Amino acid sequence: MGIRATAVVCLALVAPALIVTGCASADDASVAATAQRFLSAAGQGRGGQACLLLTPEAARSLDDCEKQIVSVGLRTGAVRGVEVWGDEARVRVDGDTLFLHRFPDGWRVRAAGCEPRPDQPYECEVET
Repeated sequence: MGIRATAVVCLALVAPALIVTGCASADDASVAATAQRFLSAAGQGRGGQACLLLTPEAARSLDDCEKQIVSVGLRTGAVRGVEVWGDEARVRVDGDTLFLHRFPDGWRVRAAGCEPRPDQPYECEVET
């Protein structure tokens, strides 16, 4: 096999991996940005903006979303980790964990203010 054929074979094998990696990085950045916008809005008392970043179910779970989302005490922090599984994601920030879902128009927060519990699901201040 010549050098040109070897290069084509290598490119054919490497290109799909680069595409998958590129998508994961784009998803991670988009998820992290949505989480940060949500936490920033909630922490700065902009409940209306924070509620727009919730899934419809999460927003409906709060009696008065704009007031309750501010009273929960969510604050922005440094992103410590992002994990994406298809249309679901988890973002860990200083002192908080958020869960997000991908919709056709982008990522939305479905749970926030979440604390891990040993051998049990997370306990969240805001959730669907």
